[in-house]
Amino acid sequence: FIEAQHEQIAPQGAVVLFPAGMIGRVPNPFTKSIAAALRSRSIKTFVRHWDALEALVIRVYRARAASAADAAEYTPLRKQLIPLQTGLAAKLEPLWRNALMGGVPASEDPFALLLAAAEAEAFVDNWRAMQALAAAREALNRLILEAQA
Repeated sequence: FIEAQHEQIAPQGAVVLFPAGMIGRVPNPFTKSIAAALRSRSIKTFVRHWDALEALVIRVYRARAASAADAAEYTPLRKQLIPLQTGLAAKLEPLWRNALMGGVPASEDPFALLLAAAEAEAFVDNWRAMQALAAAREALNRLILEAQA
């Protein structure tokens, strides 16, 4: 990393080094590996922001509460993600429609479902949001693979 690094304990107990400004955000390792050669700046930006949202949703769900820091992070993150997601919506739609949400094919846009939450508190005890994360990640990984083909 070019920026200063900070040490933090990951949920599984492993020590992970994060670049400055990424404290608490653990990028999905599979997505990170397949996105390494990605050339699309818009998709790279979306992936970076989506990783942050995913980490926040999981953190709030596990804590059963949204901290003041979570709330402060969510509002600008959501503002940044909405136009990025809108710009990729046509490419993402056929991909999320083939993804599983709660063990069945997704019947609603998992990206829109998660971004519809007005505040981080909406993810407390929200199992549907957790299921949407899995479908969104599956669609996102497929988008990255298609962009490289």
